[in-house]
Amino acid sequence: MTITFEDALSHAQKPFINEALTDFSKEELRYAQAMALEQVKNELGQTYPLIIGGKKIVNERTFTSFNPGQPDQVIGKFSSANSAQTQEAIQSAKTAFETWKRVPATERAGYLFAAAALMRQRRFTMNAWMIYEVGKSWPEADGDTAEAIDFLEFYGREILRLADEQPITHIDSEDNELVYIPLGVAAVIPPWNFPCAIMAGMTSAAFGAGNTVVLKPASTAPTIAYQFIRILEEVGLPAGVVNYITGSGAAIGDTLVDSPDVRFISFTGSREVGLHIYAHAAHTQAGQRWLKRTILEMGGKDAIIVDDTADVEAATASIVSSAFGFQGQKCSAGSRAIILASVYDEVVKRVVEKTRKLTIGDVTQPETYLGAVIDQQAHKKIMEYIEIGKGEGKLVLGGQSHGPGYFIEPTIFIDVDSHARIAQEEIFGPVLTIIKAKDFDDALTIANDTEFGLTGSLYSTDAQHIDRAKEEYHVGNLYFNRKCTGALVGVHPFGGFNMSGTDSKAGGHDYLLLFTQAKAISASK
Repeated sequence: MTITFEDALSHAQKPFINEALTDFSKEELRYAQAMALEQVKNELGQTYPLIIGGKKIVNERTFTSFNPGQPDQVIGKFSSANSAQTQEAIQSAKTAFETWKRVPATERAGYLFAAAALMRQRRFTMNAWMIYEVGKSWPEADGDTAEAIDFLEFYGREILRLADEQPITHIDSEDNELVYIPLGVAAVIPPWNFPCAIMAGMTSAAFGAGNTVVLKPASTAPTIAYQFIRILEEVGLPAGVVNYITGSGAAIGDTLVDSPDVRFISFTGSREVGLHIYAHAAHTQAGQRWLKRTILEMGGKDAIIVDDTADVEAATASIVSSAFGFQGQKCSAGSRAIILASVYDEVVKRVVEKTRKLTIGDVTQPETYLGAVIDQQAHKKIMEYIEIGKGEGKLVLGGQSHGPGYFIEPTIFIDVDSHARIAQEEIFGPVLTIIKAKDFDDALTIANDTEFGLTGSLYSTDAQHIDRAKEEYHVGNLYFNRKCTGALVGVHPFGGFNMSGTDSKAGGHDYLLLFTQAKAISASK
């Protein structure tokens, strides 16, 4: 696809607007999604290659992606890249960088706009892949695809903004300018829980800013990343700009992170892996001429506070959706509810009542709210935390597992001490911990008393409480009288404090600065 200067500028002149979510109450849209699910079902079980410098490579050693709700259903088979192939992908990106870094911003932005248009056409198909591969419900999958389109549209405009004249102080004796130039080869390591949105956002930000990419998707969601690579190929992105490798992070992750030819690492995932990357990136390798940059998002233990002035009905609805949307498998999930003593019993009662009504099962059916958790390892970890929780609080709902898929009932513990393990550690599953606070001071103390600081919410109509939360609630994304999940690109730049990562603010105007370096240029008159 040829992207012209005029095409890019014409599209960018239109204001950015978030992609609307699909209204599945409309019969024609439900039918379209059902047809896409049938289409994708017929494509399950294929073998997918590595893509290095445009070459498709199939290894004898493979691994399999399964449907977590139906573990005997194969989504796809993927080549397990080895260290040598990882190095080959890095060298491919390094070679491509020499020409890609000189490509005008309008052309680079044009690829993002073209990819957004093609993804928009394939929206229901992208949804279907996520429904099968990671167990998203229809609305959760649709929101994921919409966010991916938003990232492409938003970052396309940001590329052009940064390429424009930058504001600096002018003096009569010199001509001065500030330009943003790309860094080099990027290692992009996205998560499985937003396998379209975060993957596409991290990747497009990197190559859109003029860098080249080695993309290693999560091993539980490689098919969705491959569908995005197909889109990039179809819009004509040059070979080598984005290289696609699959395999175990334990097997090839260090090769990717440690390479002296990798300029920066963009990662979203667990605290443990993020800290491992951070430590490795800090060590300079032989031949390395730079300090590696790390852009890390590492999870959270997010809370919703409800005070005695709150709309209890609205608060409890948000607690339930924040805790159990996509089985609680979001870094922004509201896994803690901190309730003032005066409204504690009423809130607990309503949260339990609302949670009882959630449907769990086959997410290919539109009425299903919760699917299975991602895999056997996650299932085991979550069930172990539930057993721990039985000794740390009162189990009032759920706690059971159902097969043959990795289904876990939405689980609620009440009367939990704020220092309990289930109140401190990220479980990443459908487990809600409810904590009683003596007063608002106590609630804020409890909310801040974790090593994380990603999202938080306060339900209150007390102006003083709201003002104090703005000042004292230490999270990167703070919400009032709404749920703590569902950040919108451009509206809620996303990223957190402390062990939640480097506060990278994805979907914000600062984000592309992380993928570039500023160069001041001066000429005497």
